Amino acid sequence: MKLFKRILRPLFGILLLIAGGGTNVYADISLTPEEALRIDSTISISLLTCEPGQKSYSLYGHTAIHYVNTERGIDIAVNYGIFDMSKSFFVPRFILGWTDYLMGIQPYDYFCQTYAYERRGIIEQELNIPAEEKIRFAEAIEVNYKPENREYRYNIFYNNCTTKARDMILGSMKTTFKRKDGGPSFRELTHQCTKDYPWTECGNDLLLGVLADRPTNVSEQQFLPFNLMEDFETATICDSIPLVSATKVVVPMFNDPAEKEFPLSPTACALIVALIIFAVTIAELVMHKRFWGFDLVLLLLIGFCGLILTAMFFSEHPTVKINLQILLLNPLAAVCLWPVVRNERRGRSHWFWNVYAVCLVLFLLGNFVQCYAEGTNILASSLLIWSGAKHRSVNRKLVNRKSINRKSINRK
Repeated sequence: MKLFKRILRPLFGILLLIAGGGTNVYADISLTPEEALRIDSTISISLLTCEPGQKSYSLYGHTAIHYVNTERGIDIAVNYGIFDMSKSFFVPRFILGWTDYLMGIQPYDYFCQTYAYERRGIIEQELNIPAEEKIRFAEAIEVNYKPENREYRYNIFYNNCTTKARDMILGSMKTTFKRKDGGPSFRELTHQCTKDYPWTECGNDLLLGVLADRPTNVSEQQFLPFNLMEDFETATICDSIPLVSATKVVVPMFNDPAEKEFPLSPTACALIVALIIFAVTIAELVMHKRFWGFDLVLLLLIGFCGLILTAMFFSEHPTVKINLQILLLNPLAAVCLWPVVRNERRGRSHWFWNVYAVCLVLFLLGNFVQCYAEGTNILASSLLIWSGAKHRSVNRKLVNRKSINRKSINRK
């Protein structure tokens, strides 16, 4: 950021001169034919679409803006994707939607070199924007880069680096896209980017709720950089003028293979856990013993994950607030952990087993309204058998104790 301030702050003084010193971003601008021709020949605005990386935060690609003014010697990339992972509690704040991103400015060559070093290609679309809109864009950039304006509240679906760039470029222009409303859901769109990363996809699906499965409209689908690039390619302004005048590859696509994650898939791991639960459950029923240590660990894991999903109710991301997977990864397991284990050690039943069994049945029925993370249905089925057998075995033990007590009383 210090580099940006030291090198690029003077450039924005030039931008202010270009804009005539005003700060009214969408003011009416009247240009003579000569002025419009000069602006069109010296100013160009392009959309930069960057290839996805292999880090979890870069799997969706990236978008920036290329702004050039040959008359003033300006050649910069406007970037709305700057963040600082060293900030305290970055990951929890990101999950809860409390993360602020920054608008940054970089020399265009440096921006391209950075992505080439990261082995991420860049496609540039030069935009056929009227001269008046170019002036408005220059004003908007100047206003947006003020210290009090450059920070914004990030939202992966509704307000990210791609949607910010789109809104900055299009402004109030009338734009027509060929893509139609009623397309894939947010979950399906994210799957397009995470299909080679099953554990990342599973983690995303655990956090996404019911609202992530509704059909999206054109504007919502454009949160993905390559969706916006495709829409720009076929879009028109003023009903007939193509939005894109030229497309070129400025950094070749590398198409590197996906980095390997954990060797076993979420489904395979869910099957292994299910087999362990079945084995312990059968052993308890056959041996008439209670492996309360196993129950303690399992309830602890379920409850901990449930508390994370509970925290999503306070998130600013609207697509995570209503999540039926909380019926499976249930915070009630953490709340009832000690009394359940204590009762098991004493051979007593607890109402938790009945409640949790009902929650698991509701979870399985929830498949009709929400798409769940990979492997969770397998896990839910095994836990339903576990909780049902747990309640039955405890009650059987109580019945056996009562019958023994009655026999001893009769003998006396």
